[in-house]
Amino acid sequence: MGPNRSRIGRKYRGFRGRGADPASILRDVRDEPVAALVLAAGRGERLGSELPKAFVPVGGVTMLGRSIERLLCVEQIGRVQPVVPHDAPELTGVAADPRIAGPVVGGAERQESVAAGLAALPREVRWVVVHDAARCLVEPADVRRVIEAAAETGAAILARPASDTIKLVSDGAVTRTLDRAACWAAQTPQVFRRDLLAEAHDKAQADGFLGSDDAQLVERLGVEIRVALGGERNLKITWPADLALAEQWLRSAGEGVT
Repeated sequence: MGPNRSRIGRKYRGFRGRGADPASILRDVRDEPVAALVLAAGRGERLGSELPKAFVPVGGVTMLGRSIERLLCVEQIGRVQPVVPHDAPELTGVAADPRIAGPVVGGAERQESVAAGLAALPREVRWVVVHDAARCLVEPADVRRVIEAAAETGAAILARPASDTIKLVSDGAVTRTLDRAACWAAQTPQVFRRDLLAEAHDKAQADGFLGSDDAQLVERLGVEIRVALGGERNLKITWPADLALAEQWLRSAGEGVT
């Protein structure tokens, strides 16, 4: 990255190698304020719904509502901040909980929505859990695991190893076959120290860089991002077939509308 490597990037790249006690680092995550941003500002045209995607019901509860409920099961999370489109309908079907903040309006791009959510968090929040509302079947145990993984370097994601052979394609032709053993499919939540995530977004904005997830922005700081194994059912609902599969899973677990 050269001589201009970020200050925070330098700090966290060597976090595990400075003799820090892992138990004390984990206590830092558990004891310091943790907030979750639930990104729900997407339109979801591919789902074919007139509603914003996160407000489409899955087994009788909206994606946003289900995501919030599952995050609230994680004891480390003290605040859940929804980020919604400007024309979002009222959120219903979620039990009243003082940890749920009033929604803020996101932007057309993911980075704009995360920036809006970050700006709405109280100053004392030190750790941020970024989650896509469309991954509404995430298991609370997986959320706990990725929060604990973030304690090692200041950044962690849920992901799963690729099961298919991965091809790079350009203009309809294969240009390269990747080593499947080294390929993982990223999920959310993704967890970061707040100052680290804020610096990554500031740098991306200054550089005019648009990433596909927050981990990609943090990677650009030279920070080591840890990986925690995500669940098979933590799919991102994008297409009607995804919605049907999620509802089938909920019915099999006795959680969906029959």
